[in-house]
Amino acid sequence: MTGQPARKKFWTTQRREGLLGYLFAAPWLVGLVLFGLYPMAMSLYFSMSRYDVLRVPEFVGLKNFETLLFHDTYFWNAVWNTLIYTLVRTPLAIAGSLFLALLVNNAVRGVKVFRTVYFLPSVVGGVVLSALWLWIFNPQYGLINAFLDIFGIRGPLWLQSPAWAKPSLVLMSLWSIGGGRMIVFLAALQNVPLELYEVVELDGGGWWRKFYHVTLPMISPVIFLWFIIEVISGFQVFTESYVMTKGGPLNSTMFYNLYLYYKAFDDFDMGYASALAWLLLLFSLVITLVQMKAGKSWVYYESSRN
Repeated sequence: MTGQPARKKFWTTQRREGLLGYLFAAPWLVGLVLFGLYPMAMSLYFSMSRYDVLRVPEFVGLKNFETLLFHDTYFWNAVWNTLIYTLVRTPLAIAGSLFLALLVNNAVRGVKVFRTVYFLPSVVGGVVLSALWLWIFNPQYGLINAFLDIFGIRGPLWLQSPAWAKPSLVLMSLWSIGGGRMIVFLAALQNVPLELYEVVELDGGGWWRKFYHVTLPMISPVIFLWFIIEVISGFQVFTESYVMTKGGPLNSTMFYNLYLYYKAFDDFDMGYASALAWLLLLFSLVITLVQMKAGKSWVYYESSRN
């Protein structure tokens, strides 16, 4: 009949393309729900339950969080150990990687060989690296104490000493300063405009003024990114302490994730462990937000000047 608007086709090209897009994304979406969102939702429920795997979870509200924050001295010891480890390790790791990147940024003969040599140690990690450093830190026949003995210096007990255990793990973590961090810093350094260095030279500035007034501001977004990554990584330290010290001696290396592991798989207190996991997520989120707020005062973005 004339005068009636034509009906729109339901199966349009746009709808077909949208359906195909969802079909292609379906495996990822299913994986996200089954292995991401569902476990997170269950862990949140367990964090408010008394649950030991063998029995049905018993809802207790915020009891686990109350016990953690106000009655668990081991929890605060683990928080303190993790904070100290992170605060000491993070600036040393970033400064070490930046220093190596500055060294291999120079166009000298054989620089590619040095880049490879600096990068190779980072290939070894995890349990293998921990086993290697157990031998290096051995107070009787370890490499470090053997080297110190040449100069008549008696080396410490390292991992067997409460005073030296955390510094030992920090020292071991610097093994990988020539890895991915160095490569990213190297890429950032090579993107710094050479004209800026020439301006500093015309003003009579030396290498320090070039570094402080040009290099650092221009690569500050990369430094800022690595500070966030390394702080979060420091909060998650686990393998080294589990393999090398088991949290000792005298709980001096009882880090947060190790304490969480013991609660979950030694004590089978999954509800308490879930509460620990959610507190770790909250701590990481708060500290990241603080870093992002503080970063506005020292991070230079070239686009902000346009």
